[in-house]
Amino acid sequence: QQLRDAGASLIAIHARYRASWERTGPGARDGPAMLDQVKKVKESMPGFPIIANGNVITYDDVVNNQTLTGADGIMSAEGILNNPALYLSRYGDLDKDGERIIELPNLSPLKNIETKQTSGSANDKASRKLNKKLREIIAIEKKIAESGEDSINDDQRSKLQAKSELQAKLLEIENVSKCNEEPNLPESDATPQTSAVKLSVLAASGRNPLALAQEYISLVKKYPMKIRSVVFHTRRMCKDLFERYQLMEECIACTSVEEVEAVLAKCEKYVSNPHSFHFDQEKAARDKEALKNKRLEEGKRKRYEDRMIRKAKREGLSDLHHYLRMGAEVPSVDTVRKLKKASKEERLSVWKKNHSQHCMAHHLEEGGCKRDRSCAFIHAAATSKLIFVEDSEVAG
Repeated sequence: QQLRDAGASLIAIHARYRASWERTGPGARDGPAMLDQVKKVKESMPGFPIIANGNVITYDDVVNNQTLTGADGIMSAEGILNNPALYLSRYGDLDKDGERIIELPNLSPLKNIETKQTSGSANDKASRKLNKKLREIIAIEKKIAESGEDSINDDQRSKLQAKSELQAKLLEIENVSKCNEEPNLPESDATPQTSAVKLSVLAASGRNPLALAQEYISLVKKYPMKIRSVVFHTRRMCKDLFERYQLMEECIACTSVEEVEAVLAKCEKYVSNPHSFHFDQEKAARDKEALKNKRLEEGKRKRYEDRMIRKAKREGLSDLHHYLRMGAEVPSVDTVRKLKKASKEERLSVWKKNHSQHCMAHHLEEGGCKRDRSCAFIHAAATSKLIFVEDSEVAG
């Protein structure tokens, strides 16, 4: 009610309590959402738009949750990551109403102001750097004209040799900037263009995770995004298929959209011809061992967190998370690479400051940690741009 009175025009409620270190269970999503609380909120604010979020995996959940809460709309997070066609049934019964015609808006050109500003600022920055280098070259040329060739050093000579390349790059940036300029077009009809599609066609692709993933990739090509997000969403849609055909690790290792497409093509081949797939027992054993180690690490982490919270309570600290934040940073791949070349004193100094909860031997010693499962420190993989945690709240 305070949000409404402050000027909010719509409120979406995720019907769970805020996560805390003391909470039992795996995290903020532990247990069902408390939709009865949303119902009370809606009843106390008739006529004000309320959106309910939580406990939505299928379209039946959408209908049931709306009936229970009386909310004006239903939001989904986890469910729609697994199935982007979650809301498709709002158009009708996918089995009985297949001939129904659905008008869908056509894709629009990418006209995101923020993206254009970012692109423009990046070009401006590159242009400034190139112009600065060219000014240095002009100064070198002036010095040669005044004092002769012998007055410059080898570094200045190498800069002179790069002049034509720098000029070509600057010209290319200027041409790109001109192409990105919005032409002064006359005002046109703002009516959105649509296409007519049968519900049966939408249902066929909506029930096929591979088709959904391929459609997603086609959208990524039109509206580019980071490969980390592309991998994340693709593997969420095709999780069951990727695990069945042992393609999950291959998908996670992808570094380009084309590589993700190749994994999807391989999966499609196995689906259409299951006999072409041969189960790799050794790979399955490795994956099983990796999962076992992950669960072991999770258990060790939980016990460590409990100890640190008890320690903070014993010492009367108001911040019970004090010790949990000390040395919690997971070392990056680059950090590990640099520390392996550093002296023993430098290693200890950096590790104690930033990564003291993690096993230094696991990351830096030849052959890893000799204590293995008996080690009290965390054995987490070094982080890189492609690594993400399945249960991370912001993994998407």
